[in-house]
Amino acid sequence: MVDFSLSREQKVLRSSVRYFARNILATAPGIYDHLPTQTTRFRSTLPIYQSAVCAGLIKNQIPIPLGGSSSSMLDAAVLVEELYAAEPSTALTILGTGLGLTPLILAGNREQHERLLKPFTRQEGERLASFVHSEPGGTANWLHVGSMGLQTTAYKDGDEWIVNGEKLWTTNSGGWDSRGADVQCVVCRHTPPNVSQEPAADPTSHILILVITRTDIANNEPGAYEVISDRELGGHKSSSGPHTRFTNLRVPAANQLCEPGEGAQLVEKTFGMSAAIVGAMCVGIMRHAFEVALSFCKSNACGGTEPIIEKQSVADRLIDVKMKIEAARALTWKAMCVLESKEQTLGWDQRLEIAVEAKVWCSDMAPKAVIECMSVVGIRAYAEDMPFSRLLRDAACLPLFDGGNVGVRRRQIEKILQKSDYEPWAATFDS
Repeated sequence: MVDFSLSREQKVLRSSVRYFARNILATAPGIYDHLPTQTTRFRSTLPIYQSAVCAGLIKNQIPIPLGGSSSSMLDAAVLVEELYAAEPSTALTILGTGLGLTPLILAGNREQHERLLKPFTRQEGERLASFVHSEPGGTANWLHVGSMGLQTTAYKDGDEWIVNGEKLWTTNSGGWDSRGADVQCVVCRHTPPNVSQEPAADPTSHILILVITRTDIANNEPGAYEVISDRELGGHKSSSGPHTRFTNLRVPAANQLCEPGEGAQLVEKTFGMSAAIVGAMCVGIMRHAFEVALSFCKSNACGGTEPIIEKQSVADRLIDVKMKIEAARALTWKAMCVLESKEQTLGWDQRLEIAVEAKVWCSDMAPKAVIECMSVVGIRAYAEDMPFSRLLRDAACLPLFDGGNVGVRRRQIEKILQKSDYEPWAATFDS
């Protein structure tokens, strides 16, 4: 039987996260709005991030068997929606740590979990984690035979790996002080620096992931790790995804998450999980826009004799948005359930397809939903004292990041559809 109701524990989780989101997280714009740069705005949110840690919102992103408090991916959907419905920008910093820990959660051994993951289960401090994959030259075609391939390289020297290269758009990677996040899961190509990828080689055979910690950076020579810049963004004004450079940075061999040749699959699984997370982000933003628009339409006559909710054209727009939200949430929840389903007949392709569909469809709908809400409010929606312009800027990012819908995500689905054994409804009817 299909059941869309939340468990008692999930209702408690939603209530506690909503309290934090409305009473603490929502105050963030008042802290950072007046600050002049992406970096200063990001750093100003440190007290809110510390409060999130104390409230268990980092621990909530780690599975219970590994010392966290997350019992399912549906828990993640509930948490993400509530945070993004309140304040997407600072929420991205909180959720970026969950993404950063995902490769470690999926592939770390017991010693790595104890040493690198366990500190994040403590409800104190301000530890950041980052998934470090994207590069300045772009990574949409990083696994194509004959392409330039990943430019961040790593090679073994005794009991250490030596890392060289540059990364960009990697949420939280610079840390609070530009000396690196507490944990960076860095995707590298196994080769000495300045060695081009063989045109006929399979790029996946050389990909590995290394964990780089603040301690590792501190143990290296100055200049081995640099934050080159932190670009000003159109939305998510308090997040940080800086341009960074590794120059002969030495990393202990014990920090290797997977062997060369296994990293690309781990990247795909990490981005499969995050695709469904983006679906929940979209629901949160659409929900916020709808709730404000609905309240406005019920309380304003706009010069007429009755609230404008009584006008059919207004009600029709709101109905369209409400249906988008319900459909987006249902697809997101389905993606979460399919990703962690115990059904053995479900292969990775079936799980990935639904997760990516959630990312693509929900993020395509989010900007449209915000604009539809603005249309019923009218020109007042364009004013800065209304939330719509901020929501629209944040929503515009969703089809672009976490693997752009055009450059990456739709191509993932296309590849799955092209397989000879593809079964369209396997993730629904257990075929």
